[in-house]
Amino acid sequence: MQSAIKDAMAAAARPYYLPSANEVEVFSAAYRQKLPLMLKGPTGCGKTRFVEHMAHALGVPLITIACHEDITAADLVGRYLLTGGETVWVDGPLTRAVRQGAICYLDEIVEARADTTVVLHPLADHRRELNIERLGESLRAPDNFMLVVSYNPGYQSVLKDLKQSTRQRMVAIEMGYPVSEKEIEIVVQESGIDKARAADLVKLANAIRKLDASSLPEVSSTRTLVSTARLMKEGLTSRAAATAAMLLPLTDDSEITRGLGEIIATYLQN
Repeated sequence: MQSAIKDAMAAAARPYYLPSANEVEVFSAAYRQKLPLMLKGPTGCGKTRFVEHMAHALGVPLITIACHEDITAADLVGRYLLTGGETVWVDGPLTRAVRQGAICYLDEIVEARADTTVVLHPLADHRRELNIERLGESLRAPDNFMLVVSYNPGYQSVLKDLKQSTRQRMVAIEMGYPVSEKEIEIVVQESGIDKARAADLVKLANAIRKLDASSLPEVSSTRTLVSTARLMKEGLTSRAAATAAMLLPLTDDSEITRGLGEIIATYLQN
């Protein structure tokens, strides 16, 4: 009886994720073989939720790092800080993940400077080591440590891209927005609205995704669909919710806003 209760509690706590292809199998195989993993996909397609789901499924702690252009190697590895009149070493999140045997997830890694990500190289090949130069220490990653990075290919440029020396140390999973049937299921599960209204939102999103990318570099993501549905669950009309969660976050251009408003009026009844 107690075992059944524990199983139910564990299932309830697991972050919801609906697979689109074989990403669960690839992630699991990479984890067992101690291979670093790269997730490629557009904004809001479920990359972070997928990593959370897999960390829970594998029973491994997860440490997430939101990368940005000012992040340094010291931010990842650690630094000396003055605490209570003493200078003490404080591990960075990457070092903590190695010591604990956790999954270290670097979200939007292309936002970090290339000279910062080089610190990952010894961890991402056969050595599986983190060199902490300030301590004169080299940490060998335990078997349950895994390095996972993600990025949006749409954000790539000459200045923001992963070095080939980094890429070729990893295996990759390409992710995208789910097919309509699965996306409807996700919206229903995450928001609690009925299937018919979720289907209308997915049709609207697919129409927006077909627009010219030059005028609208970002499109409606699964994440924005869920946000729209949650507003509808609170009593907003579908048009009002879509305007707040799907339309206005996408653009500040008045002409594009007007055009998207017309699309919303076409696909949503109220």
